[in-house]
Amino acid sequence: MEKRIPLITIQDVADTERAMQNLLNKGLHTAEITFRTACAEGAIRSACEKFPDMNIGAGTVINAAQCEKAIAAGAKFIVSPGLSEAVAAVCKKYDVPYYPGCVTPTEIMAALELGITVIKFFPAGVYGGIKAIKALSGPFPQVKFIPTGGVTADNEAEFLALPNVFAVGGSYLA
Repeated sequence: MEKRIPLITIQDVADTERAMQNLLNKGLHTAEITFRTACAEGAIRSACEKFPDMNIGAGTVINAAQCEKAIAAGAKFIVSPGLSEAVAAVCKKYDVPYYPGCVTPTEIMAALELGITVIKFFPAGVYGGIKAIKALSGPFPQVKFIPTGGVTADNEAEFLALPNVFAVGGSYLA
């Protein structure tokens, strides 16, 4: 996985190819296509078919049905704004990485109980950002974070400098 994960919301499947090519032109080979639109499944399928060497995942996946659709469309990873045991079970079934949103120690412990050690930290800007991620490294040294929501071009280097940050994500990269 790259250290920078662009978050893309596709409104029309026809826009998928241009969006993925724009990422490649920027040297980015990963994309998290959100499940916020009716065409998300088709956009993921199109991106995976036309750009097989890219690491295409599905974001904003909030239930097992969406997860099944995303994986069937070719998603290579799944991201949620929160932790869903049902989504985690689908990902485990298909051996697809799952990055749930967790910001509290209780949520992180629930993720760890499911065998998840790479966690989306969302929304980072609201829940303490860099200070919170540093503080969470003490009780959770085995956890790596993907902060999103509050990460910008101006502060991404600060996040990426933290040893417990796996990657950063956001729409600013697109």
